Amino acid sequence: MNTLLTILHRTGFANGSFSNRIARTHANITFTHCRGGFIRLLATALIFITPASYGESISEQAQRLADDLIIADTHIDAPFRLTRDYQDLTQATPRGEFNFSQAQTGGLDAAFMSIYIPAKHQTEGGAKALANQLIDSVEAMVGRAPQSFAMGLSVQQVRDNHKNGLVSLAMGIENGAAIEGELSNLKHFYERGIRYITLTHGKANLISDSSYDEHRPWGGISPFGGKVITEMNNLGIMIDISHLSDEAAFQAVKLSNVPVIATHSSIRKFIPGFERNMDDALLKALAKKGGVIQINFGSGFIDNQSRNWQNKYRDLRKVYLAENNLDRFSPQAKQFAADYRKQNPFPYAPIERVVDHIDHVRDTVGIEHVGFGSDFDGVGDTLPTGLKTVAQYPALIEALLKRGYSETQIEQIASGNLLRVWQQAEDYSKAH
Repeated sequence: MNTLLTILHRTGFANGSFSNRIARTHANITFTHCRGGFIRLLATALIFITPASYGESISEQAQRLADDLIIADTHIDAPFRLTRDYQDLTQATPRGEFNFSQAQTGGLDAAFMSIYIPAKHQTEGGAKALANQLIDSVEAMVGRAPQSFAMGLSVQQVRDNHKNGLVSLAMGIENGAAIEGELSNLKHFYERGIRYITLTHGKANLISDSSYDEHRPWGGISPFGGKVITEMNNLGIMIDISHLSDEAAFQAVKLSNVPVIATHSSIRKFIPGFERNMDDALLKALAKKGGVIQINFGSGFIDNQSRNWQNKYRDLRKVYLAENNLDRFSPQAKQFAADYRKQNPFPYAPIERVVDHIDHVRDTVGIEHVGFGSDFDGVGDTLPTGLKTVAQYPALIEALLKRGYSETQIEQIASGNLLRVWQQAEDYSKAH
């Protein structure tokens, strides 16, 4: 049996949990030392040691994949949430959708911490300072728990951290307003660890128009925004087109010299007219350039009934806040939300709806162009049934398995596609 395991390792068949499953069959194998008997045994082992033969359920298969594969999530809003509700994410926490314990349970290996800059800083100032503050908070997590977290500043670091059992904390800025109109700040943020920038957020900024903003001064990407894209390519910072208007997104794809990503977007087909999601024409342009859409899990991004509920609620809340001169984060606003939900229960999407969006990308442009971009800690209490925290990634993998996805395809979705684009960004930067 030891000889069998050695040969399997040398031929690449025994890796990770596969070799463990072979080891568990030891008691049931009678080893024959003659050459012919050994060859027959090896062939039998390779053919019959399968999930069905050793009794692995689909849930167990999903958990195994979550444990063994690199899972990357390109958008988790924990840093900004902690400015309003601080908790130590190196420990298990009573609130929130990401912490080390949850990541360990769910098999999350590369968590992109969103360095979110609210649009108000575009007029009030302080965008760069806030970005630096949030980056400090991510670095502090690693400093408090180096046995759990490590910075993920490159594809190789993510792979190495995974081998060492560490959760990589990568970072992306959500809203290019953080650079405050200065190209030199791009290098500053690259050196601080930023590896993607969402060009704008809820309002048009100096770089780009926004899908959420009717005021579109640039007709897409601004002249300054074109320079930003070029410099991001040269530095190795990935271009994120989530939140952009359609015109801006198409232009960003065209202007970039490397594939771009949409770090937390979903498919517009399921929510007609919702520009924040991606239509098929833009999806095809993204894929033609080699890019990836990372599916947002929020029910309002993946299910039309949920979106309609949110639209009605937000319209009523807007009136309430204006009439009472309140901020949406005020205690009164929170009470308004609680009362409204009590009277009008929120229609959570099922976890299978996330898979529907992944199906659509696969069927439209290919499996090579889709991944996970949850928006955990950023979409409030709207996450699908069965997918409420990063601890439940195995449930999503199980849903993919039930839909017929192979283990190889799941590896592509979990991180392979994203890591490919990230590597291309790194390689282009090294050459420029």
